[in-house]
Amino acid sequence: MMQTMGQEQYIEFAIEKEQYAIHIQEIHEIIKMQDITQIPNVTSYVEGVISLRGKIVPVISLRKFFNLEEKEHSKTTRIIVVHHLEDTVGIIVDRVNKVTMFSDIQAPPERIGGIDGNYFVGIGLTNSGLVAILKLNEILLHEQE
Repeated sequence: MMQTMGQEQYIEFAIEKEQYAIHIQEIHEIIKMQDITQIPNVTSYVEGVISLRGKIVPVISLRKFFNLEEKEHSKTTRIIVVHHLEDTVGIIVDRVNKVTMFSDIQAPPERIGGIDGNYFVGIGLTNSGLVAILKLNEILLHEQE
């Protein structure tokens, strides 16, 4: 299945060498790494909460969600703050690359690099390679289970 997505914009980011993207309309803002207050009895990939201009925002680690090896945060580590239902949620990524558009988006395979394909809207094609587009609802609703 192929779709032409015209001028839709996405934020492209990376975890290790893999490229991912989130639709720009789902993103509230992108911030530098902050001190995260850990909270007890949460799922392993929930890092804790941050205070974003006085609002408490839960933060998850996409690296942990995808069962990738843990790594120290670096100067390029960012928190992508996304809209989800009535809330905002922070997602930790290794680095944010750019705003991008895809000429074509193909349906995701069953697994992408060992990760369940249901977590992806599709695979975007760019001049520099393939980018897995996240299906935020699948990831963030999973987080609430």
